[in-house]
Formats: sequence, C-alpha cells, structure tokens
Amino acid sequence: MKQGDAVRGRLEAHWARVADVDMRQLFADDPDRFAAFSLSAVGIFLDYSRHRVTRETMSLLVDLADRSGLRQMIDAMFRGDKINLTENRSVLHTALRNRCGRDVRVDGQPVASLVEGVLARMRTFTERVRSGEWKGFTGRAITDVVNIGIGGSDLGPVMVSQALKPWWQTGLRAHFVSNIDPSHLVETLAGLDAETTLFVVASKTFTTAETMMNARAARSWLVDQSGDDAAVMRHFVAVSTNTERVTSFGIHPDNMFGFWDWVGGRYSVWSAVGLPVALMIGMDGFEQFLDGACAMDEHFRLTPFEANMPVIMAMLGIWYNDFWGAETHAVLPYDQFLARFPAYLQQLDMESNGKTITRDGSQASCNTGPVIWGEPGTNGQHAFYQLIHQGSRLIPCDFMVAARSQRPLGQQHDVLVANCIAQGQALMRGKTEHEALQELLASGMPEQAARQLAPHKRFAGNRPSSTLLYRELNPFTLGALIALYEHKVFVQGVVWNINSFDQWGVELGKQLATALQPDLTGDNRVQNHDPSTNGLIDTIHAMRQEEDDD
Repeated sequence: MKQGDAVRGRLEAHWARVADVDMRQLFADDPDRFAAFSLSAVGIFLDYSRHRVTRETMSLLVDLADRSGLRQMIDAMFRGDKINLTENRSVLHTALRNRCGRDVRVDGQPVASLVEGVLARMRTFTERVRSGEWKGFTGRAITDVVNIGIGGSDLGPVMVSQALKPWWQTGLRAHFVSNIDPSHLVETLAGLDAETTLFVVASKTFTTAETMMNARAARSWLVDQSGDDAAVMRHFVAVSTNTERVTSFGIHPDNMFGFWDWVGGRYSVWSAVGLPVALMIGMDGFEQFLDGACAMDEHFRLTPFEANMPVIMAMLGIWYNDFWGAETHAVLPYDQFLARFPAYLQQLDMESNGKTITRDGSQASCNTGPVIWGEPGTNGQHAFYQLIHQGSRLIPCDFMVAARSQRPLGQQHDVLVANCIAQGQALMRGKTEHEALQELLASGMPEQAARQLAPHKRFAGNRPSSTLLYRELNPFTLGALIALYEHKVFVQGVVWNINSFDQWGVELGKQLATALQPDLTGDNRVQNHDPSTNGLIDTIHAMRQEEDDD
C-alpha cells in the first residue's frame, strides 16, 4: 500500500461526513474562521475560509501531501535532481531567479554563473535599446518590439508585459506574434515602421515550425522595406541555443541569448525568453520580477505545509478534484492588466498535469489536472458567472484583486473591489427560496407572483472560492503570484504521482500536421488517410477551386 492510500481512505470517510455541511453554518460555529483559514506570504494575502473544509479537512489534506513525498520532491527540484524523468532533465526554473545565492548544480556543475552571465548580457542589450543607442538600418532608434514565439515563448512574455504596462518605457511599444494564421503577423506589421522595429525570435532550437515561419515572413518584410539583407542584423535578435541556425538566419551570435534544457517552455519567462519584458520595463524592473518569484520560492521551500500558501492552494484543488468530482477551476482576476493571466495558467496547469500516466508508467487511479479557465472581472460577471452561481456543476474559483489601482479613476476601483468580494460572498452564502420570497414580498410584489418567481431567484450557495489580495500589481508581486501558481501545480503533480514537466501530448498533432501539409498544397484527391480526413482535405480543395473559378 502506498503511504498516501491510508490518508485517502480517511479523507473519503471524512468527505462523507462533511458533504452536507453548509458554509454559513461553519462561519456561525467558528467566529475565528477567517483568521484560521487565511495567511499572508510575500505580500499576497490568501483567504480560503470560503471553502467546504474544516480544520480536520485541512489536517488530512496536509497529511496527504506529506505522505505523497512532497518534502522530498521539493528538495530534489531545488537541488537540481533530474525529476523530469521521461526527458532525464533537471527542473530548475527556480535557479533562474535564485537571488539568495543557493548552491544549485546540474551534473555537479554550478549554474549561478551561467544565469548571471545571461542576465548581464540582457542588461547591456536592453539598456542600449532603451537609451536609443541601438539604431535601426537608417540610424533611427527602436520604437517597437515584436516578440515572435509560441507556447511558453509567447504566453509568458505577453502576459507579463501586459500586466506591467504601467512600467513600460515611454515611446516604446510591445507586440506579440504567435499564431501561424498569417493574419496575426500581417495585422501586427501593418502598423509598424521597419526602420524602428526590433524583432525578438524565441525558439530554443530555432526550428519551431510556427515561430520560424513567422520569423521568415517578418524577415522578408524587413528586407523588402530596407532593400538590404544586412538590415536583419540591426533588427533581429534571437532567444535560442542553436548558433548555426541563428547565424544562417542573419542574426549575429552576439545578439543571441541562450537558456538551458533544464528550463521548460512554460517556465521560461524567467530566462532570456523574458527579454521583451526586460526591454519594456528595464532590467531593474525585470530583476524585481525575479525577486518576487524568489521570495515565493523560499516561502514554498521553507514553510511548514500547514502554513505554506502553494501547498494550501494545491491541496484545496486536490480536495475538490479527487473527492468532490469538480472538473474545472475558474481563475477570475479583478484586474484588467491580468487579462491574459488565465490563458497563461491554462498552459502552466493543463500542459503540466493533463496526463493519465503516473511516474512509474501505470494508469492514474483518479482524475488529474482540471480544466483551467476564466476572464477578468467584472466582464465575466456579465458572461459566465450565471453558471457558477446557479448551474449544476461545482466550480471552485480563485478571485484576485489589488488594494490599489495602477490607473485610479474616481471611485471605480472601489466598485471593482466591492464586486470581487461580493461574488465570493454570494457563492458562499447563496439565497434560500424563503429569503427570495421575503425580498419579493417586501418589494411590493403580489404574493402569487412572488411565489412563482422565488424558486428562480434561489441560489444554492455553499460554492467554494479563494480570494487573493495584494497591495498593487507591480513586478515583485507579479513574480510572486506566478511562482505561487507554479508551485501549486507542482504540488498537485506530486500528489497525483505524475511528471508535471514533460508534454508528450502536444507531439502527435504536430506530427500528423506535417504529414498532412503536402496533401493540402496539392490538388489531387486524397485517399491515404482516414475517411474523415480525406473528406475534409477534398472539401478544402473544392472550396479553393470555387474561389479560383469566381
């Protein structure tokens, strides 16, 4: 029997006892519930009192984390052990933001000097661009930075850059191209001046299909505008490790910024992949971003599990996923600058834990990673909150909001915060049919009409949510917030005994797409695939022929 199995058995029995417990009653029975079910770490305050948990629940969940070998796995990750076992790699995104000088080694070699060397080169380069010293092919300074990447080479930089827009240098704008759909690149280039545009091409191997197609198209645009291949060297830099391919593209090796195979794509914004962020907010701001993540790393590494914020959030997710059958988790930032945060977390969480095979190659015995989704408030309130409040599914939610706005305007931020807190309150409290009826009668509605309407205004309540508060969204806080969710995902992977650091599931579709492409560029009937695929390709050919005939 695995060590965690006995605890899971106790949790199953405990769940049966508390399944019908109402959160209103939990608060009524425990005047200190808010204090007991909240904590602060690294400038972030977590209120998890609005969950269907008791002190016994949390004790059992922490015990499950402990018996799952979490402490050993945390130490192994920070030490540089090759815990990504299917790729035989260390998992050391934490080493990229190791600001406290911990000794971290890969294959016995220290990595601190490698990281510091890249950061120093990033500082030199970004200062040249931001000061105007770096010139384009006509001698004009850079005004626009276009990042070309996909996956972690896009989602991280675009989310962080947008979140920190108040820190952007005046006169410098950032753009991000990821989709192979040509509209993405064409629409981006339409508003740019080739003389003042800098492209950052982010691909570790410089072979990523979507990234390189967009990069080559951008290169052609620049050459057409400048009339000279030599302009490429003044307008393109690379985040890559493939010197040969970077050089053949026309980028000088001095303008190539590397990272390492112990940095997974979805964890790479802390590396040179974050170059667009550093260009926009400066290296001082980028290092504050690293500082915030490092502070959360230390909290995660050193704090007992019962007071450890990533562990608490992770085990609440385990509680609802494994014992309540919740299939999704909503992330709801009441902060427009965090508009891309749910999309960023989709990759972080679902690419990490969307797996059914355990570390030993056997089938997982329970559901693993949930579907992550969400939008900023208050927009979401006018879209999908109806389902969260009155739908048939249990959907745990994370609300997050800053105490202070980056862009204050009258009383609007107070209204925003009020909505954020009220939504969690409404999910917890709900409204009984009797309460709805009394409200309608008090409003003057005739009794018969009130009794007909009251069931529709009933809210079951007792729906779980966490609230994350922070003073303001700045580089340090954002770094801590991202690291918090990184570690939450890691903890859940450990408890489910899966490898959170590979992503074999993305490969099959890419392989098939490569095989299909020649059939799409030809015009012959296709017969070498399954009937559905053959039929779709033939239909596309017919549609294209209709367009040509017109």
